[in-house]
Amino acid sequence: MTEHVRIALDDGVLRITLARADKKNALTQAMYTSLAQALTRAETDASVRVVLLEAEGDSFTAGNDLADFAAVAAGTLDRKAMTTVQFLDALAHARKPLVAAVTGLAVGIGVTMLLHCDLVYVADDAKLSTPFVNLALVPEAASSVLLPARIGYARAYAMFALGEPVDGRTAASIGLANAALPASEVRAAAFAAAKKLASKPMGALQATKQLMRDGAAIAAVMAKESEIFGARLSSPETAEALRAFAERRPPDFSKFAG
Repeated sequence: MTEHVRIALDDGVLRITLARADKKNALTQAMYTSLAQALTRAETDASVRVVLLEAEGDSFTAGNDLADFAAVAAGTLDRKAMTTVQFLDALAHARKPLVAAVTGLAVGIGVTMLLHCDLVYVADDAKLSTPFVNLALVPEAASSVLLPARIGYARAYAMFALGEPVDGRTAASIGLANAALPASEVRAAAFAAAKKLASKPMGALQATKQLMRDGAAIAAVMAKESEIFGARLSSPETAEALRAFAERRPPDFSKFAG
């Protein structure tokens, strides 16, 4: 396990805590590996009944560390060597309940992973965004299907294509989260809900989740997204988006025909 992902078992709840607060919990490849390992452990460890995803600091996660995207775009990192897919696969096939506690920023995969959680609690002032198109990329984590199914096509398209964030109150009102609470109460509320789930009959919980989610179909969507995402990472548009981000200027996509 990396130092930036902390794991603790508490009353049947496996608490997975993102702990890279100084970088707004931006996810590195080592962190993805640790997350995937923790979720895999949860599936096979009888002492784990529920998984809780939470974070330290003022952000849930700023999403993927852009240094990795830049390395792929520059050809110094092989896209196939990225461990993000291991985490996504673990999410797709998770059978035990997943609960999330979200405060501050949740960007990109910080939002799309929530679509795989069974209960989501957010701070009322949290900011959730999926600005994939802003980076000349496409949605991942099967969110191209799961997000419109959850909140409707119009809202999902605005989040993807315009990069429009939603606050916690809005996230709860449109069904992206179960409840919006003061930031200081979110982690406690999520843990309380996780403990309540842990007291339920696990066989019935898992059977219910299987009826509600088709893991194989979700994984198939992820694979399709991943193929296109990988191609986009090597595109001139993404190179321009990443340069602009590094240079703190607006990107200029006018010279690309698409």
